[in-house]
Amino acid sequence: MTVHPNFVAAILCPGLLALTALVLPVVVAPEALANETENPTVLASATALQTVLSSSHRSEQNRARDQYRHPMQTLEFFGLRPEMTVVELWPGGGWYSEILAPYLAAKGQLIVTNFDPKKSKGAKAFQEKITANPEVFGKVKISQITPPDRITLAPDNSVDMVLTFRNIHNWVGAGYANKVYAAAYKALKPGGILGVEEHRARPGIDPKTSAETGYMSEDGVIAAIKKAGFTFVGKSEINANPKDTKDYPGGVWTLPPTLSEKEKNKDRYLAIGESDRMTLKFIKAK
Repeated sequence: MTVHPNFVAAILCPGLLALTALVLPVVVAPEALANETENPTVLASATALQTVLSSSHRSEQNRARDQYRHPMQTLEFFGLRPEMTVVELWPGGGWYSEILAPYLAAKGQLIVTNFDPKKSKGAKAFQEKITANPEVFGKVKISQITPPDRITLAPDNSVDMVLTFRNIHNWVGAGYANKVYAAAYKALKPGGILGVEEHRARPGIDPKTSAETGYMSEDGVIAAIKKAGFTFVGKSEINANPKDTKDYPGGVWTLPPTLSEKEKNKDRYLAIGESDRMTLKFIKAK
């Protein structure tokens, strides 16, 4: 989900959990994930995920964005498995929801947050999308939120994974990012995972200033989430884009898919592609 800043409004095995809590954060290159497919459980999960990604319920427009969003590698890095209970925060138009919902339908559970459809056009459109596609979203649960006052995602200690895609700049701009991190921590089981993807700013930039452009400092995001009690497990460069210069007149929305300048310099921005993004993994260690 990427919204203009003016917008206001794993089940882990015990052995792996103990090991994860002891190791230092690591950087994982995209190609490193391929080695994990030797594990039969991982292979089965990857096969199921690939089936969803290739399914006809995804539009050609949404599939075209896979080259920038790398959903297969991103979700594998987070450690998604089909038996998990997963919360997706601020799903926007549901780009990731239409991947997560059918993947989790048989053995797991997808919970998505949404605003009051009576008060938000975006929330109404998302609600209608969920209702109109029962074959894809029929088992999805909706947790209605009214930030900053009410951000309850699920019962305490009940979910295996919380995911957020390109939302943090909105939370920082609205002044309630820390409340979202706290809500995610409460909802997760001990050993649960918080997976984060966000537009990556140049190092050292002021968070408030940066949020206005849609980009956030990676170090700043890590520090804020650790302050909420999470342990930083590691990061991946799956969604990195070195072509992104991060100095556009309209912020990140200058790039595709928004292309806020319309036809002006369109070919240049299309050649850059979507933004450079951090991909971070945290754990609720206790």
